[in-house]
Amino acid sequence: MNFNHCESLYWVFTQLCNDKCDHCYNLSGPQGDRISEEECLAIIDNMPDRIDRLILSGGEPLADRKLLYAILDRIQEKYGVNTQVMLQTNGDLLNGEILDTLLQKGVTRFDIASIDRYHKHAGARLMDLAELFESRGVNGDDKDPLINKENYLVKAPQASWGYWGATEDMWLGGNWARGRAMEKNIWKRDANHNFCKLLSGGIGFLTGAEGIPQEISIQLWRINPCCPGTYKAMGDARKEQVATVLERVASSAVFQKINEGDPLGMGESVGISREFASARNEELQNVCRWCDEFFREYFDLETLQSKFQLPS
Repeated sequence: MNFNHCESLYWVFTQLCNDKCDHCYNLSGPQGDRISEEECLAIIDNMPDRIDRLILSGGEPLADRKLLYAILDRIQEKYGVNTQVMLQTNGDLLNGEILDTLLQKGVTRFDIASIDRYHKHAGARLMDLAELFESRGVNGDDKDPLINKENYLVKAPQASWGYWGATEDMWLGGNWARGRAMEKNIWKRDANHNFCKLLSGGIGFLTGAEGIPQEISIQLWRINPCCPGTYKAMGDARKEQVATVLERVASSAVFQKINEGDPLGMGESVGISREFASARNEELQNVCRWCDEFFREYFDLETLQSKFQLPS
């Protein structure tokens, strides 16, 4: 498989944010982690030669606007008009001047990801934002190109925007056992909920899956098969070619199972039975927590080898 072509790449390039939501999986906020412009440009240089869709997110991208603009300039330089550039923002900081600049710098899709009870304004700016987008001719009819491949693999004739938010069943709302959701004790407790098999989970990160694009996630510099991320990253996008990292893990039966959306089976090749994984998942109450335990206790991500005594 040619890993120098990636259908979708989701990049959290900053965890700086103007808000501090209880459900945030990466601890974004006014003191959120950041990386330098130099590191960001190195990451772009290490991205695949072809990307159909690049999603820029945070944190709040507009809270790190100088860095965002530098990133957009380099992306245009590398990919031109061949990549659909999408921006996920809470919309709090967006105004006419900024929107004009983003359009000029090649953003073709805007997703307002704050229409829920967790965010500061809980969707109160939605109508103002609708008027702002309409004033610039940004199409609001195309609601969900995030999932429908046809909406981003074929470049739309004009920029578009949509909105969504966190719920308890999808995306971040109490679902991902990570970050502030763990601190606030609002993560989703349901051993039967397999997030790995949903969009933004691990399924299809190497090959794509039925109705789901081949998508990887980079959290700052950490290359992951999913948005929540594995316990340790698959690689460091500041120093390694993303395609090389994907080629390396693609040879591992563990990551092949993640690609299938089957985290309970990912240890079978190294002696961890599905029965044992299922029992641990029931105790931990969240498949992401089982994934963490697996990579922490049983499998070395650097060597792609087991690191344990077989459990009795």
